Amino acid sequence: MSRLLKFVFLVFAVAALAACSSTPDDDGAPVDDRTITTGSGATGGTDTSGATGTDISGAGVDDGRRGALNDPANILSRRGVFFAFDSYVVEDQYRPLVEAHARYLVGHPAARMVLQGHADERGTHEYNIALGQRRADAVKRMMMLLGAKESQIETVSFGKEKPRNPGHDETAWAENRRTDIVYVGE
Repeated sequence: MSRLLKFVFLVFAVAALAACSSTPDDDGAPVDDRTITTGSGATGGTDTSGATGTDISGAGVDDGRRGALNDPANILSRRGVFFAFDSYVVEDQYRPLVEAHARYLVGHPAARMVLQGHADERGTHEYNIALGQRRADAVKRMMMLLGAKESQIETVSFGKEKPRNPGHDETAWAENRRTDIVYVGE
């Protein structure tokens, strides 16, 4: 009975988060400054993370399908979930990406990943570490609701310490508010 209650609670939590999110842009392009608001709105477009290696045999995903993880035509090659300013809500435009990676983990029980949470340079070090962790945890929770095992997913926060874009404007900040998906062994 306790498991059922936990599952129902998680389903309602995801539904509540979905109700709070905004409608994404149709073209997936970065959103301009007027649509960036605290706690809502989508930022960023498509992504390929800094993880570019192809040797993932140690991750248990060496069954011939590992090419999907690096095939630019496959959604699994996209590795970033971007967030609005001061938010850790996974926007609708990134749900298919998170779902695809969750399905991959379900289909490859030996696969492991690290979700790396990041924040832009605004805010204190402590605040950004906590926000990066909440972002990584939000992606992890969604993947687990879709069937991935907790043991397959590790989360870590880098806060503002590893910016993708070193600039000091909204375009740079939008690129730095993210969670990167990195498979162990890449």
